[in-house]
Amino acid sequence: MAERPTTNWRRGVAAEAAELAAGTLDPDCACMVDLYPDELLSATDAVLDAFEAELPPLAGGDDEQVFAVVKRVVLALNAVNEAHDECAFETDEREQLCLYIDEAFTEQGVDVTALTARHGLGRHELTDQWRDW
Repeated sequence: MAERPTTNWRRGVAAEAAELAAGTLDPDCACMVDLYPDELLSATDAVLDAFEAELPPLAGGDDEQVFAVVKRVVLALNAVNEAHDECAFETDEREQLCLYIDEAFTEQGVDVTALTARHGLGRHELTDQWRDW
C-alpha cells in the first residue's frame, strides 16, 4: 500500500524529538509537534482508514463509484482541515495527500490518468472539485 502522509509526518515528529533529546536541535527551532499535533494525525488517519476500506472493490468499479470515494475522502479531509483553523494542510501536505490518493487508487487497478481524461480533467485534478485544503 502507498505510504500514508501521516507516516511521513510522524517520522518527522520523532526525528525532531530525538534531536531535541540529544541536544542537537535548539528548542526554539523545533516546529514538527506544532505542525503535526497528535489530534491532527489521528483525525487524518481515521479519514485514511475509511478511504482504504473503500478501495478493494473499486478495481472493477465504474467512474461514478471512484469519484464518489474521492468525494468522500476529500470532504472528510476538508472537515479535518476546518477543525484545525483551515491550516492543517499546507502546500506540502496537500501534495502528499493528493499523491497518496492517486497512488492508492492506482495500486487497486484504477487507471487514474484514463479516469480523469474521460472527464476532461488532468490527472492531478482528481480531487480539485471538492478540495478546500
